[in-house]
Amino acid sequence: MPGPPAPTGGKRTRGTIARLVIGQSYGFIRLKDRSEVFFHRSDMSEDTPFNSLSPGDAVAFELIVDAISGSRAIKVTKR
Repeated sequence: MPGPPAPTGGKRTRGTIARLVIGQSYGFIRLKDRSEVFFHRSDMSEDTPFNSLSPGDAVAFELIVDAISGSRAIKVTKR
């Protein structure tokens, strides 16, 4: 049975790319408080390709909290 759909929007915030796992198409964004948030290639904004990112890049995104999987960044764009 499929789970509930992911939330469609969240709080707009900023961070920097902490690390990327290119072969698996995901990465983590570091927030100001030094915590990290997961994002997947499919979470990228249409105007920012996943392969254009590098560790240290500044990004803006919407932070959502899923009750099952935790925090996640969506609509990720390079600043």
